[in-house]
Amino acid sequence: MSLNSVLAHIDADQENALTRLLDLLRIQSISTDPAYKDECDKAADWLVADLAGLGFDASKRPTPGHPMVMAHAPGEGTHVMFYGHYDVQPVDPLSLWDSPPFEPQIEDTPNGKVIRGRGASDDKGQLMTFIEACRAWKAVTGSLPIKVSVFLEGEEESSSPSLVPFMKENTDELRADVTLICDTGMARPDTPGIVTMLRGLVGQEVKITGPARDLHSGMYGGIAMNPIRVLNKALAALHDENGRVTLDGFYDGVPDLPEQVAKQWQGLGFDSAEFLGEVGLKHPAGEAGFTGLEQIWSRPTCDVNGIWGGYTGDGFKTVLPSTAQAKISFRLVGQQDPQQIRDAFQAHMRRHLPEDCEIEFIDYGLSRASVMEIDNPAFEKARQALSDEWQVEAAYVGCGGSIPIAGHFQNIIGTQSMLIGFGQDDDNIHSPNEKYDLRAFHKGIRSWARILAALA
Repeated sequence: MSLNSVLAHIDADQENALTRLLDLLRIQSISTDPAYKDECDKAADWLVADLAGLGFDASKRPTPGHPMVMAHAPGEGTHVMFYGHYDVQPVDPLSLWDSPPFEPQIEDTPNGKVIRGRGASDDKGQLMTFIEACRAWKAVTGSLPIKVSVFLEGEEESSSPSLVPFMKENTDELRADVTLICDTGMARPDTPGIVTMLRGLVGQEVKITGPARDLHSGMYGGIAMNPIRVLNKALAALHDENGRVTLDGFYDGVPDLPEQVAKQWQGLGFDSAEFLGEVGLKHPAGEAGFTGLEQIWSRPTCDVNGIWGGYTGDGFKTVLPSTAQAKISFRLVGQQDPQQIRDAFQAHMRRHLPEDCEIEFIDYGLSRASVMEIDNPAFEKARQALSDEWQVEAAYVGCGGSIPIAGHFQNIIGTQSMLIGFGQDDDNIHSPNEKYDLRAFHKGIRSWARILAALA
């Protein structure tokens, strides 16, 4: 009976919830630009005040960068830790916005009303769905159905330099039965999902040096080794004719997709041709024998993200370059070891290096994939709650990208994370004209209210 009353309150209070979100969206909390430091502080203060008004023991915690927000509310039984971030991406290029990014608007679109403004989807609108669900429970019953903690970060959009040290220093305070993360999207436009797989990442830059200086191709072409030729040959050998990565041991630790999850993915009706058609392509280029969703969500990848060398300006210059460079990334799944992948890549490149050339590597990020244990009863309870709200079976889904916070909770705190979000693919996160569907905001609040009840 309480849940029905809470849902009714959410429906009746939607205008006020929207007003609160618009107030938060007006704060220009761009974390990567030092000019907006005071605005990030302002956003943290706004959230502390809002959570304290709901009866949370809320505080702003200083870091070497932007502050964290921590809040705790008492409750019985299950203890959940909710994570979100209040910082936003820069708005450049400003000229491509149809309205000022920090003057949020409610707009009519062919697909319904949307909230337009920076941070609407990533991540202020998403984190407020959870806070509003807590507000509704408190308004109707005077308390929350379970014990709830809230952890809000202010540097997610600027590589989170303070996050890991903060988590290591506050391990006990951040520990809960399960972590809830609302920084993802729907499985399909009307199908909610719980992300249970996140790919890890290895970043690598390589530089090959041949001659001591750029050479005239008429005088040296043919006799002198061209480092671009060396680089191209080595990079081309990273994949075979079936799209498989050729590095030694690359597929060690790559799991088979569980039958239950594979069946759910098949039911999502994903069309590879339609998906690729939106970017002017037709044919999947990943490993042969795997579906489009498997290629995106559950299979590892190797991609060249940039390649350069020689003369690339206007006109033509017949030069043999002294150096050639490339940036390569690997998306990892399951139990793949990122250091092993890096070592295998460097060994591969050295095997293709002729005697007259030298090679250098620049190491970027290393992170493991995150795989959630869906046999934890909380996952099925949350999935059923989502299904009840959206009137369609929610799915366990993968995510092609990397969300490091889930791995940090797993590896530092020892907590499994449920990633549940209500964004859409066309929300333009990180781009001009970011939006969040008004329906997603409303039903997202209702969804979290149901999940809190289901976990009680």
